[in-house]
Amino acid sequence: MASLTGKQARFVDEYLVDLNATRAAIRAGYSEKTAQEQSSRLLSNVMVQDALSKAQKARSARTQITQDRVVQEIARLGLSDIRKLFDDAGRLLQPHEWDDDTAAAVASIEVDQRKDPGPDGDRYTVTKIKAWDKNSALEKLMKHLGLYERDNEQKQIIVNIRDDLDD
Repeated sequence: MASLTGKQARFVDEYLVDLNATRAAIRAGYSEKTAQEQSSRLLSNVMVQDALSKAQKARSARTQITQDRVVQEIARLGLSDIRKLFDDAGRLLQPHEWDDDTAAAVASIEVDQRKDPGPDGDRYTVTKIKAWDKNSALEKLMKHLGLYERDNEQKQIIVNIRDDLDD
């Protein structure tokens, strides 16, 4: 099997940067005017597809980032439970006491030392914890699982049944 040209190999490398074929073609040296057509042609080239597949697998092995791992991380965020941040008495646990899933769901922690106004001026701590967007994570999981398509299919079935009843 013949090998890739220099531009094709560069396209493969550039495509892996942002998965935008047109921009990858431009960065690889193809004309901006024809980059969209060239990128489409390149993506349909069997040798380029093979090189992309091998490069993606190599990157996945190198970084240990797989599709399964990404879905698991999204699930950690979407299925997180804020109650795990507190003990049975309702006191906030220290971050080192959180389980891995709970810790992963926390986007930021802000600790503020304040003083009560008044003669004694007692100090107290305000801790603000922000979690990652649970709705966004759940939406990504639903798309991954195809739940939107099923919902749309069910809506279409209901519309068809109503149409049949009206006839």
